[in-house]
Amino acid sequence: MSVSARLISGTVASWVQISVTMLSQVVLVPLYLTYWDVKTYGIWLAIIAFTGVLNSLDLGFQEYLAYEFLKMGKENTRSISKHLSAGLLIGFFLGIFQMVIILVLYGFGFITLLFTESSSIFNKGIINDICIVLLMQGFAWMIFGSIGGILGRGMHVFGHYPRMAWWGVFSSVAINLAPAIAVGLGADLLTAGITTALARLLASLPICADMILLFRKAGVRLRYPAFKIGWNDFTKSLYLCFAGLLENMRHQGARMLLTPLAGITGLAAFSTMRTGSNVAMQGLHTIIHPLMPELINFLHKRDQTRSDVAFVTIWIIIVFALAPALILLQLVIQPLYLLWTKNQIPFNPWLFATLSMGILVYAISQPAIAVVRGNNLLKPQVVISGLAGSVSIIGMFILVPLLGISGAGLALLMAEVSANIYYTSIATKWLTRNDMKWPNKISSITLTSVCIAFTAIALLLLVPAVKPLIVITSMVLLVLNMIRFWLNLPDLATNRIKNIFLELPVLKSLSKN
Repeated sequence: MSVSARLISGTVASWVQISVTMLSQVVLVPLYLTYWDVKTYGIWLAIIAFTGVLNSLDLGFQEYLAYEFLKMGKENTRSISKHLSAGLLIGFFLGIFQMVIILVLYGFGFITLLFTESSSIFNKGIINDICIVLLMQGFAWMIFGSIGGILGRGMHVFGHYPRMAWWGVFSSVAINLAPAIAVGLGADLLTAGITTALARLLASLPICADMILLFRKAGVRLRYPAFKIGWNDFTKSLYLCFAGLLENMRHQGARMLLTPLAGITGLAAFSTMRTGSNVAMQGLHTIIHPLMPELINFLHKRDQTRSDVAFVTIWIIIVFALAPALILLQLVIQPLYLLWTKNQIPFNPWLFATLSMGILVYAISQPAIAVVRGNNLLKPQVVISGLAGSVSIIGMFILVPLLGISGAGLALLMAEVSANIYYTSIATKWLTRNDMKWPNKISSITLTSVCIAFTAIALLLLVPAVKPLIVITSMVLLVLNMIRFWLNLPDLATNRIKNIFLELPVLKSLSKN
């Protein structure tokens, strides 16, 4: 399979998975609000946020192994076998460790502090239910998140990212559908949580079986794990683990902080409005992840031209799609949101605006993030994650009491901007040290589109009387910038984009006819 074909297959599969997630959110939010009250729904969201933070403890280890496997190359099956087997053992211990954390939090009464705004709405039964749900989710993650995640990372070096992405679609459907059916049949918080965990376990069985068969076909054999090798890999990944934890605290931890600051209802409003931005961010990952093995290869070969093409593949999404789409979305989102939430959760236009701006900043940062993470620059990642995490957490403590949940959105936007500046600085320095350069011109053109979108989104709220003029002016400016962007693309980039479109099934069938 060609690079373009792999990129298309992996991206399409990932976008299907995003579509499943988005459709699930569209269906699940009104479903939950039909059978549960807002506070129960808020507790459910808090559980999801907490498990997300907890699971990030071993995602850094998985990411480190993924890049190490790519460096080893698919021909070095002996080394892959050793590090994979050792990694699975460490993954198992990490999963156990997460379950111990849950039990400790329960034993010392911290569950109540994390999941309630007022002890009056909680009773011992609800606290026990939350603990059981967390333990069930933790067990499912230990088997098919900690261990299965490492197996999945090992697939990428053999070019199986698209296949794993399609398996991800299957898993996503199962995990989202199971609690929906349970809640529709009248399930409470405990039953819905147990159902979700069981769905993850059952859906992951065929995926793990398929991965083991693919490893055997590639010549990789699981062997008795060498604890020393696994421990060495884990200690080397600690910077990445810590960075991942801080990064996840910035995204998922924001929800946890909102419970004591804005209450369960405020958490429900923030999390529900943030669903769209989360989907958009996941969509960006669908572009990045299939491209990452190719980009790392180009960077290691010091191939400036092809590295620039990889960067452009990411930025073109911002210039041609994301920036104009987010401006137009501001016009229609409020009635759609209120219809979606059955008027039970109020719409906050400033929160949605700042979240939209955060998406653009996150998107433009992706090439720099790819350089830093793809080369396992661990210390800078910890510094950046610590900086962004501190900005978001301190910002929330200051701004939420002053501005409500809008302050949370502003704090997250400030964190994204600070991370962008630092990532770009580190990536530029790395490229310079390795006789390459940051594509300043095309980067500045992309930044222009982001600034136009920022200005338009803010003006739509500040001067609502002239919305048509703001939209028309911003669209004209964006189109002019699109033309400027295209004219400054290298020839290889334009040819690559054309080839990607020609690989699409519809266009391929038309060309044959």
